[in-house]
Amino acid sequence: MPSKSEQLSVFPAFFRVEGKIAAVFGNGDEAFAKVRLLLNTRARVIAYTDRPEADYHSYLIANRIETVRAGFAAEQLRDAVLVFAATGDGAQDRAIVDAARAEKIPANAVDQPEYCDFYTPALVNRAPVAVAIGTEGAGPVLAQMIRAQVDQLLAPSLGRLAELAVSYRKTVEQRVPRGAARRVFWRRFFSGPVADAVANENLPQARRLANGLLETADKVEGRVWLVGAGPGAVDLLTLRAQRVMMEADVIVYDALVPQEIVDMGRRDAERLSVGKRKGCHSKSQEEINDLLVYLGREGKRVVRLKSGDPLVYGRAGEEMAALRAAGIAYEVVPGITSAFAAAADFELPLTLRGVASSLVFTTGHDLTGDVLPDWASLAVSGATIAVYMGRTVAASVAERLMQAGIAPDTTVAVIENASRADRRLLHGTLRDLPDLQHRDELTGPVMVIIGDAVAGANFELSEPLVRVRARSEELARS
Repeated sequence: MPSKSEQLSVFPAFFRVEGKIAAVFGNGDEAFAKVRLLLNTRARVIAYTDRPEADYHSYLIANRIETVRAGFAAEQLRDAVLVFAATGDGAQDRAIVDAARAEKIPANAVDQPEYCDFYTPALVNRAPVAVAIGTEGAGPVLAQMIRAQVDQLLAPSLGRLAELAVSYRKTVEQRVPRGAARRVFWRRFFSGPVADAVANENLPQARRLANGLLETADKVEGRVWLVGAGPGAVDLLTLRAQRVMMEADVIVYDALVPQEIVDMGRRDAERLSVGKRKGCHSKSQEEINDLLVYLGREGKRVVRLKSGDPLVYGRAGEEMAALRAAGIAYEVVPGITSAFAAAADFELPLTLRGVASSLVFTTGHDLTGDVLPDWASLAVSGATIAVYMGRTVAASVAERLMQAGIAPDTTVAVIENASRADRRLLHGTLRDLPDLQHRDELTGPVMVIIGDAVAGANFELSEPLVRVRARSEELARS
């Protein structure tokens, strides 16, 4: 449920106004604007104006709008379904709204939000498709700016495509099964060759292509997307990830993926948590592989949602192998890996000309064994090391890297909850790093970045590791 601050004070809705009376009262620019807006609809617009300004008068005549040359009278409201009070006189507008409310007719008084039963939106018209943008009366200029952006996003041919879809609706309901098959049909209809043909104004070709889609509509094959959810911030999710989440019948997600991102999927999609967090493995990797194959064979369109990037410590290789073996189609949708988000939070260059020209991704557990990994020699030559999941083995990481020859005073950056509002940044040196494993207050995912390039970070944003340790020792002594 949205928080109080996220709830609207209005309910967005579209009124059926075709052939019904929408009454506009006023003589000037305000009334002019309301009439122009209403002409986007098939309402019967009646303009009540006793002394229309010249431009408004010419517009009413040119568009053959029914006009009543008289001042306001309550009986003029008879049979209206919407009323706009736009006289420019606040008291008069309020009187019109009061009279409309007495007749239980929704009314709008220009520039008087408290006297509005509804607000007029900024409108993007691709009839029969319409996008209405409202700001609850707070910012008409903002609404117009958003309208301009949305207008650029929507193809001019969208209305014609929607009209064609209406003509196929009953046939689709009769011939295409409900559920995934029908959703896939309409996605292909609206985003593939049919839409291209309509955009090229070739309606006969569009109909032939749509008929072809109908012939194969019952042959729905399962598909799995391995999607990177990014490091946690909702607005770092890619546009492609958002798109496929809206196509998914099922969303299979890990524990580290924030609920806000999971909720961005299609509202009626099934959501399955598979855990996979340290100390909380609700399903084994083999069980997850089997689940993806099962859902794919059922013809489901599945998003496998992973924190960060699916190809970086996401075990996507095992899932792809299982899907290939089962003949299930899949696609990888990259995400922003935590190392990049952590570096951005710290304003930290991962590579730096003349200092660090290579980058190593590793987990802290790679540095706990008896044998140093092959990449350790890179670290000695100045590579930046991004350590995932390294908090609990920080002491071992520091010890092994110093044994490998990295200087103890090499700069270290520590980031908890990279990219999120509750992120926490710490800095120190390699010799300070063992303190990290005692920081029990760091309960979120922690990234450690080590290397000479880290010295270029903005440390005004962080707190020192040493200072925290000194404070804890002082408290212990007291």
